[in-house]
Amino acid sequence: MKYVRLGSSPLEVSRICLGSMTWGLQNNQTDANAQLDYAQEQGINFIDTAEMYAVPPSADTYGQTESIIGNWLAANPSRRKEIILASKIAGPGFSYIREGSNISGKTVVQAVEASLKRLQTDYIDLYQLHWPNRTSPHFGNQWPNTINYTDVNATEQTEQMLDILQGLDKCIKAGKIGYCGLSDDTPWGINQYLRLSEQHNLPRMVSIQNEFSLLHAKDWPYLIENCINEDIAYLPWSPLATGLLTGKYQNGARPEGSRWTFMQRNGLFRDTVNSSKAVDAYLDIAKQHNISPAKLALGWCNQINGVTSTIIGATTMAQLEQNIDAFREPLIQAVLSDIQAVLKQYPMPF
Repeated sequence: MKYVRLGSSPLEVSRICLGSMTWGLQNNQTDANAQLDYAQEQGINFIDTAEMYAVPPSADTYGQTESIIGNWLAANPSRRKEIILASKIAGPGFSYIREGSNISGKTVVQAVEASLKRLQTDYIDLYQLHWPNRTSPHFGNQWPNTINYTDVNATEQTEQMLDILQGLDKCIKAGKIGYCGLSDDTPWGINQYLRLSEQHNLPRMVSIQNEFSLLHAKDWPYLIENCINEDIAYLPWSPLATGLLTGKYQNGARPEGSRWTFMQRNGLFRDTVNSSKAVDAYLDIAKQHNISPAKLALGWCNQINGVTSTIIGATTMAQLEQNIDAFREPLIQAVLSDIQAVLKQYPMPF
């Protein structure tokens, strides 16, 4: 396993990050324990979760994933120091999470306290803002004029960011979190936080996790260039496009228990004609080169300049083993060339 520095922090994280959002709905405690044990055996030291999980989110499963991780930590106390544990505060929109309120300095402190109790630990290594208070160009909102940026009050948003940083600062000074990061944000969001941190001597964002895959590469080049030059770790989530890139949803298939058989908060917006055509092309490349579709998609993501650690998830041990194996050997140039041709044909299929 290779390890890299997490942005401007001194933390060394594995190039693979174990995602956990299925734990508490599609997976139970026993499943999660097996995944955590296996991941550690393979050298993975980076675990990502969120107060909102399990996914799809609901009032019934809110906090369940953190509780499952907390039970594992309680049963294996010596392992806490061996992992970099990341969690996230939910943004606005859920009535059952602080009445749907915006993220603020006050709610950061509240959310950290609640997560620590569920995780049964004294500190969280990386604490992230799950999504910004303003609408961001993610989850199908990246198309022109989907968001009216001229309607956004930048001064108000910046004041909220400052308040959030002050809340994070309190948690860091109290030893409850180590470092802070972003999720589902933009270059403007990154740079506003960096400017405020410098102006007010407040904690610096060290990472951002955004959706990134062969079907959704919009962060290249502009946001990733920003991350490299500002020493922000870039953490792709959903590198398999919610499983779409494995081919399991082709031709309308819906395997029993798979993610697409559950309610989707934003609908199946990734399920488009062009996505299907792109996946068919990537499946053909994988077959021609005798590699798994997972290796094709994950190997491509791993070799992107600027990617720090790729967040993977699985509902079965077989999937987890295959996903981790995908990182063992880099893709050869012939595969990358074939991928590039398809990527140019279908640059943003959903």
